Amino acid sequence: MKTILSNIALLALMAAVLVLADPLGLIRGADKYPSGSISRAEGLQNWQTFYAVASHPRCVNCHADSRPMWSGPSYGATRPHGMNVQGGESRSGAETLPCSTCHAALPAQNPEANRLPHTAPRIADAWQMAPREAAWFGRSSREICEQLKDPARNGDRTIAEVAAHIGHDLVLRWAWAPGGTREPAPHSLAETQDALLKWGAAGTPCPG
Repeated sequence: MKTILSNIALLALMAAVLVLADPLGLIRGADKYPSGSISRAEGLQNWQTFYAVASHPRCVNCHADSRPMWSGPSYGATRPHGMNVQGGESRSGAETLPCSTCHAALPAQNPEANRLPHTAPRIADAWQMAPREAAWFGRSSREICEQLKDPARNGDRTIAEVAAHIGHDLVLRWAWAPGGTREPAPHSLAETQDALLKWGAAGTPCPG
């Protein structure tokens, strides 16, 4: 009996360690969708799920080259961010007008902080644009697809690591809870991560 109880305790400890090491379940998710377990057709469907997120204004506006963009229904005509905001090499505007001038960091995540319309959104982290190699504003689904699976342009990440990045980066997570009258990104964070994992398991196919 003692041996059985010891084994149960050991299994529980191992499970707890796994959750701490992999809080988003992405290691377990990758095991759920091993390479080749998803068909190319299903992989392309899951890519379209992710592309709907990647091309949405909540995401793509900061995946631009030199300047963040204003696009989407709440902005009217698509145009560069006002006040001549430049991402610069820092991608946070440090060289000219820092993003934090308006997007000041919160001491802690607070869903109430972004409820007022027409105010600069804030998170409990530094607000910044995506790295220049991840700029894809105005690019096609195929172009973004090829870009995302290229380690030289995705931060040298596997697809599972890209999915993990979406889950722990507070700027990216904000896209699904932008507050005010802003339209959130489609699907959910979990659905987006799942779509990426399935697309990866299918061999990262890109649309023609």
